[in-house]
Amino acid sequence: MDRTLRMGVTGVMLGMITAPLDGMMLGPALPAIMKDLGGLEYFSWVATAYLICMAASTPIWGKLGDLYGRKAVYMAAIVIFLLGSGLSGAAQDMIQLVGFRMVQGLGAGGLMTGALALIGELVPPRHSGRLMGLFGVMMPIAFIAGPLLGGLFAEQLGWRWAFFVNLPIGAVALLLIGAAVRLERRRTRARIDYLGALLLTAALVALSLVASWGGTQYAWGSAPILVLGLIGLAALAVLLLVERRAAEPIVPLRLFADRNFTLAQVIRFLGGVGMVVAATFLPQYMQLVHGASPVASGLLILPSMLGMVAVLIGTGRLISRTGRYRIYPILGGATVAAGMLVLLVLRPGTNLPLASGLTLIGGLGVGLLMQSTTIITINSAEPRDMGAASGSVTLWHTMGASLGVAALGALYTARLRETLIDRLGAATGARIASAQLTRGALTQLPPAAREAVHLAVSRGIHAMALGAATLGVLAFALAWFIREVPLRDRTPSAEPATAAA
Repeated sequence: MDRTLRMGVTGVMLGMITAPLDGMMLGPALPAIMKDLGGLEYFSWVATAYLICMAASTPIWGKLGDLYGRKAVYMAAIVIFLLGSGLSGAAQDMIQLVGFRMVQGLGAGGLMTGALALIGELVPPRHSGRLMGLFGVMMPIAFIAGPLLGGLFAEQLGWRWAFFVNLPIGAVALLLIGAAVRLERRRTRARIDYLGALLLTAALVALSLVASWGGTQYAWGSAPILVLGLIGLAALAVLLLVERRAAEPIVPLRLFADRNFTLAQVIRFLGGVGMVVAATFLPQYMQLVHGASPVASGLLILPSMLGMVAVLIGTGRLISRTGRYRIYPILGGATVAAGMLVLLVLRPGTNLPLASGLTLIGGLGVGLLMQSTTIITINSAEPRDMGAASGSVTLWHTMGASLGVAALGALYTARLRETLIDRLGAATGARIASAQLTRGALTQLPPAAREAVHLAVSRGIHAMALGAATLGVLAFALAWFIREVPLRDRTPSAEPATAAA
């Protein structure tokens, strides 16, 4: 790789990392945001609005890249994300912050999509494993550095810097991409599938609201959740009809005619659920059972992230060297299932270093799934659909994470509540389960109640682990149906002009 290409790839990676880093910095900064802006009723929407816009815009950005050029579209996504970051940092009330987070989400939807599509054009799949490994490393780095930086900004510089820090990073990314990325200019005369985009957005908004509100704001069987679910399914059904007739569909259905592509998307969805376990639920166990601080709980899941990094780099190199990839999603599904089952060992009295070390296995499995499905997806798509295919990877991963939080969170909460009621009685158990459980709140409880909370959290982790292990087994079973199709050895720009013939 020459110097110019290295500069361009560095810029692409810097642009991509801003979104996950921003998301992880937000958590530790939220208490300071709430103290400054108020608006408790909009608390959940700070994250939900961002996620909905990101998920809805992801395939649209991919299609725009296919039609108008990946470099320009990727740079546009960075600019919109930076605009949303600056406005979010300057927000004066919670409603403004939620609105500006929507702008951020619209830009974020094009970051991973554009980055993967650019690498797909610059480097052929046969030689892109190492670069894809480096891309995968960005996510665990964000998970590790994000909480530390968010806490540091909230305590030392003010929560607004959790957003302002994106501006210099994004500016450097724009300069490097503009100067170093060289792609063949193309002009494609086509119409954007606006109806398809509208239906896709409606479906994703409805399903994301179901994932966000189900079991929390409303019961799963309540009228609002059922109506939203029906709206989402109806929008998806109509979308399929529209996309079959559209000249330039937002989601090219022809991609799903390839068995490897379809399997990769489903497995990627399951991998997104697996990442949620390490990022969301295990820190709860570390904080509520062992009394770790938010920053310390992030450090205690470091084995999971390091395992993910090691596998992403290692499998990328192996796939580049051998051209073989089918074994990795098979191993990934089995390892995710094993990593979830070993979490059944966690108890209130479990040794803390042991609990931390057990997170390694799940991280290895998620890394195996993420790396292999990315390469399979890019190799399964024709050059004209590279952006849409890359967008599909990000979309399914995002939806897996979103729906995973809802589904596994419901299991975790139900088991926690059930244990508290069983140990403390209906009135006391329900009251504690409905309260905001934090390290500080636990210190105010009587010893018997604290022990009950420790046991309830551990059992909640067990319920979540069994649910996630089931999904790992499903990923393992599906991976056996992947075919070992040879990886392309040329970039899209090097494909013969008569390839279609």
